[in-house]
Amino acid sequence: MKSLIRINILLFYIFFFQTCSAQSQAEKTGLVINEAFDKKISNTIAHTIPFIGVEELKNIQNEVIIFDAREKAEFDISHIPGAKFLGYKKFNPKQLKDVEKDKKIILYCSIGYRSEKIGEKLRKLGYSKIYNLYGSIFEWANRGYPLINYKGNKVQKVHTFNYSWSKWINNEHIEKVW
Repeated sequence: MKSLIRINILLFYIFFFQTCSAQSQAEKTGLVINEAFDKKISNTIAHTIPFIGVEELKNIQNEVIIFDAREKAEFDISHIPGAKFLGYKKFNPKQLKDVEKDKKIILYCSIGYRSEKIGEKLRKLGYSKIYNLYGSIFEWANRGYPLINYKGNKVQKVHTFNYSWSKWINNEHIEKVW
């Protein structure tokens, strides 16, 4: 009986500390500049797809495939150089027909929610090296990294989806549109 109680107590402590550790990781990753934005992202996404930070992506940008999981109007306003439009609502797996299943793929959207959902779909399709860009294009813009529009011209604007989401763009040089 005593050993059963000890096991239950041990299991409680293991569960408690794992939960606390996951919560503290969810509250602050250090991958975005604004701590409140970090918390918003972490509370919005489910952490089902491994993530990569914008600084890391900037360093390997030419070595990976980057897909934009926002809508076409958002992509046309601005996107990360080298990114290909993939979409969200009208996602079509046929767009990936030439992408090898073991190629490293980075997905992004506004903050990471839609790209995570597309990542889950890609995993089901057999893609094995999928990463969600933590903070997505908002954090990319906040860092002042280059953006281009559908014509390939450099721009300093981001489609922020709507007014309430625009508060997460903190770079004063970025024009917010929705």
